[in-house]
Amino acid sequence: MAIIAQLSDIHLAAGRDGEVDDGSGPVRALRAAVSSLLSLPARPDAVVITGDLADGGRRAEYARLHALLSPLPMAVYPMCGNHDDRDELRRVFADHPEVTDTGTSPQAPVQYAVDVAGVRLVCCDTTVDGHAHGHMSEERLAWLDGTLGTAPDTPTVIATHHPPYPIGMRFIDDLRFVDPAGFAAVVSRHRQVVRVISGHVHRASVGSLAGTVSTTCPSTYRQLFLDLTSQGRAAVTGEPAGFAIHLIGLDGSATTHFAPTGNYRPLMDVE
Repeated sequence: MAIIAQLSDIHLAAGRDGEVDDGSGPVRALRAAVSSLLSLPARPDAVVITGDLADGGRRAEYARLHALLSPLPMAVYPMCGNHDDRDELRRVFADHPEVTDTGTSPQAPVQYAVDVAGVRLVCCDTTVDGHAHGHMSEERLAWLDGTLGTAPDTPTVIATHHPPYPIGMRFIDDLRFVDPAGFAAVVSRHRQVVRVISGHVHRASVGSLAGTVSTTCPSTYRQLFLDLTSQGRAAVTGEPAGFAIHLIGLDGSATTHFAPTGNYRPLMDVE
């Protein structure tokens, strides 16, 4: 079984001086998330970060992120969100070959596949330059189709920033994954896909795509207000930050847990 932790929507932000304040909310929140992962009785085999690593796509933000993630002993796989800059991400995470070997152009999609304890993690780039919504071009879909086709018998998790299903929150659905039909068609052709995981929503949700369970992850920083009305107020809440843990069996089973950040200890044993 592979244990894959998912962090998302970290939003490290540099100030007017171009530096990231170590006392800022996003920094404190990420430290808490890293500490929480390290305190788990069963440590994850890998950590995937499903986008919006930086708030402004600045090099200083990625540099601070790189340092804050350094206590994690397992592999860390960063992905782009609509707030990120591919070129700056590649520059700072040059020690991550899966990020730097994804194209000759600085703004080529950051997309790659890696093995994690016998299962496959396929990271897709759904970002659209200069826009907040998500989309996968025909070229990106062809890459995904070909990548999935090389390991048809290996249980696979697909990661995106934008969720490919409607959330029901107007503010988020206005910034949705545009035209996910092509993505769904690719997923439906590959039966080994056992989970599609995404960020962008700043809260946990569970949906479906082409017969596959699809989930979103809480933000390590701030959660969005759950307003399901047609007006859909865009606001953040005081809900706790969190992360997701995905348990992927070599037999194709898949279970997802959502946990708040914090080092929670057993209060008592339950018989």
